[in-house]
Amino acid sequence: MLITVYCVRRDLSEVTFSLQVSPDFELYNFRVLCELESGIPLEETQIIFTERLLADDHCSLGSYGLKDGDVVVLLQKENTGSRPPGRTSSQPQLDLSGVAVPGTSSSRQQQYHQQQRAQIAHQARLASGEKMASSQGLDSPALIRSMLLSNPHDLSLLKERNPRLAEALLSGNLETFSQVLMEQQRERALKEQERIRLYAADPFDLEAQARIEEEIRQQNIEENMNIAMEEAPESFGQVAMLYINCKVNGYPLKAFVDSGAQMTIMSQACAEKCNIIRLVDRRWAGIAKGVGTQRIIGRIHLAQIQIEGDFLQCSFCILEEQPMDMLLGLDMLRRHQCSIDLKRNVLVIGTTGTQTFFLPEGDLPSCAKLVSNSGHDESSNKEVAGCFKH
Repeated sequence: MLITVYCVRRDLSEVTFSLQVSPDFELYNFRVLCELESGIPLEETQIIFTERLLADDHCSLGSYGLKDGDVVVLLQKENTGSRPPGRTSSQPQLDLSGVAVPGTSSSRQQQYHQQQRAQIAHQARLASGEKMASSQGLDSPALIRSMLLSNPHDLSLLKERNPRLAEALLSGNLETFSQVLMEQQRERALKEQERIRLYAADPFDLEAQARIEEEIRQQNIEENMNIAMEEAPESFGQVAMLYINCKVNGYPLKAFVDSGAQMTIMSQACAEKCNIIRLVDRRWAGIAKGVGTQRIIGRIHLAQIQIEGDFLQCSFCILEEQPMDMLLGLDMLRRHQCSIDLKRNVLVIGTTGTQTFFLPEGDLPSCAKLVSNSGHDESSNKEVAGCFKH
């Protein structure tokens, strides 16, 4: 397996190299190889992996959880003392250009408010243009970079909340990382200066008061989002739409179950595949209005839809340009007394007692994935109003 070693010497100079070793390679032998590559004496080396000091020289690398492609940090003892880089009670927290890092417990919320109070106490220093990292004792981009690389949790959060800085960090170029970091710190310092200027402005200046109000609103939004990420992280994921397998005239379909849609619809292309386009009554042509409009070419008054072993009577409005094959609306769900049971993930047909499972996300049609990524359900909302023009 290939292990990448990120080495920080006593003078904070850096070097990166890779070693090809086996999982049963002992830590002592690995440190010997690192000595040959880095020039750091064996007795001064410390190997850090996922915030943990690898101390037992007789254990194999595989027993520490190392695998192909992993990165370890090599530090000289006099550079770090006896404590590996990681989250400790005495170690300062990194403030990387306002990266919001959500906590995982109520103690993180208390820490957040303490940091807010400390920030207010240091406004005078910030106004003088002092860099944020320097005010916390972290004035070395090399040290910040080594701490981030040794902490996978912070690195993953950095990728999510500050992609530009994360990209510079993973480029392996210290100069690029330092440039981006300093630029973002300067921008933050300028924003802090502007904020202090606004707070010191004339209280009767309407423009200044409006900007202060907007800043307070943004701070409340950020705090609300951080609490939501801690208390309900699942709300930031995508929700799979409710689809079931069915058949119309023997043709298999994946139907979207939407209790918010007023009527059951089918695309013109799907009606042709099911060989029921001949039953379309074009006297019912019109316009479906919702989020946008779509042309209704007509209506099929009666057709059979097969769900599991049941054959149910249903009517369809046929839309001319509709990416979704079929949508089961409230008219069909009411007619057959259907229940959407999200606890068991099934659709229950009340008139027959039949149950059918909703499809897993991997089995959804491509149009369903496009809908879930768009932020609003374009395909169903366009029909729900059911406004017709004859």
